[in-house]
Amino acid sequence: MAVRDILHVGNPLLREISREVTREELASPQMQQLIDDLIDTMHAANGAGIAAPQVGELVRIATVEVNQNPRYPYKPPIPLTIVVNPIIEAIDDEQFQNMEGCLSVPNMRGRVTRWVNVRLRYWDRHGVEHDEVRRGLAASTFQHECDHLDGQLFLDKVDDPRSLTTWEMFERFHKESFFEEMRQFVARVGS
Repeated sequence: MAVRDILHVGNPLLREISREVTREELASPQMQQLIDDLIDTMHAANGAGIAAPQVGELVRIATVEVNQNPRYPYKPPIPLTIVVNPIIEAIDDEQFQNMEGCLSVPNMRGRVTRWVNVRLRYWDRHGVEHDEVRRGLAASTFQHECDHLDGQLFLDKVDDPRSLTTWEMFERFHKESFFEEMRQFVARVGS
């Protein structure tokens, strides 16, 4: 296991579409090592998730976990989830605005519209198929990570560029109102 360097915005690999992984590849020691490295890298950076392209690997694998995350204290817990070849789709028309950040876009946040309810189909790290409904901030987190697999960053989806802010300015001017907005959102829709 190892903590890998995280690619930052401007690196062309972040704009590539990742390829699917076969079951045989997934079972290989190299791919299992990549998954372990993604977990270690996500934890070391206090991320809520990380996708393989963010460490320079153009395969459709991402990890998500929220457990008392200091970067996202308003997010309800999400158990460690490894998604391989994920397919994500909205299951209704309900949307909300989230103030997102990204390990590949250091020191920035911005408002992005996300689906509230999504269907997520994927393999886990052992090739077991899953078909789940994710809601609220968990749905948003999985949408963010799946975007990376298609060469997209949250910057591409920012509704209004005037919402972009550094972390320092977010903490100073926007944190309280956003956290309250998210507390109300979580109370209404759950995770």
